[in-house]
Amino acid sequence: MTLTRKEFLRSATLATTGLLTIPPSFTLATARSIKKQAVALPHFPDKLHAFIWRNWGLVSTERLATVTGAKTEDILRLASTIGLPAAKPVSSDQEQRSYLTVIRRNWHLLPREQLLELLDWTDEKLSFTLQEDDFFYIKLGSIKPECEPVKFRASSGLVQKREQWLSDVMREEFPDGLSQDGQPLFEFVKELSKAPENTVEQTSSGFSPRFGYAYFALFGDPLLQSGIDPYPDGYLAQMAASGMDGTWMHIVLSKITPFPWDPALSENWEQRLENLGKLVAKAKKHGIGIYLYLNEPRFMPLAFFEKHPDLKGVQIGGQASLCTSHPEVQQYLVEAMATITSRVPELAGFFSITASENHTNCWSHGKGAECPRCSKRGPSEVIAELNQLYLKGINQGLANHKQQKGPGLIVWDWGWQEGWAEDIIPALPKTAALMSVSEWDLEINRGGVKNKVGEYSISSVGPGPRALRHWEIARKNGLKTIAKIQAGCTWEIAAVPYIPAMENVARHAENLRNTQVDGLMLGWTLGGYPSPNLEIVAEMGGSKMITAPEAMQKVAERRYGAAGVAVTKAWRQFSKAFSEFPYHVGVVYSAPLQAGPSSLLWSKPTGYQASMVGLAYDDVNSWRANYPVEIFISQLQKVAAGFHDALAYLRREIVDMPLSVHMRKAVTDECGVAETVAVHYSSVANQALFVVTRDKLAAERDKKRAANLVTELENILRHEMKLAKRMAILQHNDSRLGFEASNHYFYVRNDLAEKVINCRDLLDHWLPEVKKAL
Repeated sequence: MTLTRKEFLRSATLATTGLLTIPPSFTLATARSIKKQAVALPHFPDKLHAFIWRNWGLVSTERLATVTGAKTEDILRLASTIGLPAAKPVSSDQEQRSYLTVIRRNWHLLPREQLLELLDWTDEKLSFTLQEDDFFYIKLGSIKPECEPVKFRASSGLVQKREQWLSDVMREEFPDGLSQDGQPLFEFVKELSKAPENTVEQTSSGFSPRFGYAYFALFGDPLLQSGIDPYPDGYLAQMAASGMDGTWMHIVLSKITPFPWDPALSENWEQRLENLGKLVAKAKKHGIGIYLYLNEPRFMPLAFFEKHPDLKGVQIGGQASLCTSHPEVQQYLVEAMATITSRVPELAGFFSITASENHTNCWSHGKGAECPRCSKRGPSEVIAELNQLYLKGINQGLANHKQQKGPGLIVWDWGWQEGWAEDIIPALPKTAALMSVSEWDLEINRGGVKNKVGEYSISSVGPGPRALRHWEIARKNGLKTIAKIQAGCTWEIAAVPYIPAMENVARHAENLRNTQVDGLMLGWTLGGYPSPNLEIVAEMGGSKMITAPEAMQKVAERRYGAAGVAVTKAWRQFSKAFSEFPYHVGVVYSAPLQAGPSSLLWSKPTGYQASMVGLAYDDVNSWRANYPVEIFISQLQKVAAGFHDALAYLRREIVDMPLSVHMRKAVTDECGVAETVAVHYSSVANQALFVVTRDKLAAERDKKRAANLVTELENILRHEMKLAKRMAILQHNDSRLGFEASNHYFYVRNDLAEKVINCRDLLDHWLPEVKKAL
């Protein structure tokens, strides 16, 4: 049976830490409690050069010098020696939007102390980010590798020899250097922030609400960021034009309302609420409502319960729950919710997750039997009551406001164990709505391998049996129904602004319309780009008669003019190809789908386990999940080949079309998005084949067969270099590629150039040594 996201995260994290999430008390000492050496990077002269390379263009040269104890001119000289372009200023805006990219690329380079210095952060801020930025510590593998401090020192003779090799490689592979005249990082923010040239009317739809995450909004603590606007007016207008009527934000309740037992946790809560109120008013002008994500109350460290022992519920590791069966905790939840709605009454609503990756209520991870209070009540009563408390607080805060409609509550069944829904849903407040992941439990067969979809799938067209069953129970009990889908993109690939498998998206929307679902959550943190996907979903909901092909054609002609017919045909071909994707939650989270051709290769096993949409290493057995490796590779190749064929058709068709400059650029960008999907999947197939062949070579004793394996590896490496260079050109022309809101940039152009260097190192040094030994 396919693992859920929650089960996947739990198994991945327990394997390394014994805890599911980082406790609030996560400290430097905690990070050091598990020791494992960082991976080697032999393609660089040493770690100092790797540090400069990986942070070039992301961190100022002055900061790089400070961290390493060098002079700025030393850093500039070394950068020039290894082929890096001239330094450019790094803006404050870029720093605030790319800190996750900086953390990820230095995770195997710097000890925590230097990482803090590089970021110019406090230890507390880093700990909060690792926990609250969509479980980023889990995405990093739930372990901080052991790293020696990186310090500047004059290059030894051996290092100088390696510098010369690297310099030669750069001249050979990038004869024109690493160009900087393409789109700068985050250029898309400027484009999406521009006021529309013409008045934009919001696309209407029968689905209501239609809310998703903003494409470039900040996660973590977005209501306290200064000097950066994650929701500019131009973008809000474009959200509305693409068919959205709402967006959601991540919050931590103790950060935006007073926490009665420790007021220090709530420092600046009033400022956050004030900023929330301003955002709600601003978004409302564009027809966009703001929804808040409730995942409360969060577990507290055991030290907290030394002062408040009566509040303690289930204990897991070094944390325990604030038991929601305790009257004081219930009062806190009601008052906190009332505080929000009394101060920001025009919020569109809230959605709750009561069994997420985070530890919250005593039954959130199925351990309520260990609580003396909740064990007597059971999960259904506790979870239903928790949502009742949320709604009680919402209504209490609105009591003094004269408005016809206040914020609503959407209850998400995500993470509920088998059998819970049948008892929880009837006990929910009748004014609430019930949300289910549409495609969950959908049966699929890819390459002869059977699976069930967990979530995050555009390759599979829902709804599935779980959602249909839960929605039926909700309707019988007078609740509205919401489908959570991924209309724009999924973790099948999130390094694109949207997946152009439009027929799959349109058919899913048509099925949901026929199922009479009331509203849609259009995506988690990924998929919020104002894409043709979102427009197609809105079109499908706007009429009971429009068909999927008609909606696709309408949107294609609106976006691409005379090229609309050709684009629509390409979309159908992309959809057919994408339906071959080897879906499994393990594949989606473990394989290097997001890093694509920037993902490095190693001559020996790293010994590291792949992390969730983060660091894949060479852990092929996790990448492929239950697919035999040959089928895993062939299915990815099928998708890539299908996309390449459709792209070839589309490019032929538009060559002589009389398109305006604007329309031609739009179609060219569409081709770039589709080609990125093909490049990524081709690369993942290559990487899997490389690891399998590498391991065969290590075990092979026959010299002739070993020589054949070496030849295969050489071909794979040369193909990977080609893909990395092509992806560098694509990203050079389109700053959207490689970006996702809760991960920032998965890679930048320097990473793709590093992959080329990595492959050359294996071709120039490793494989020749292998040949000598044959």
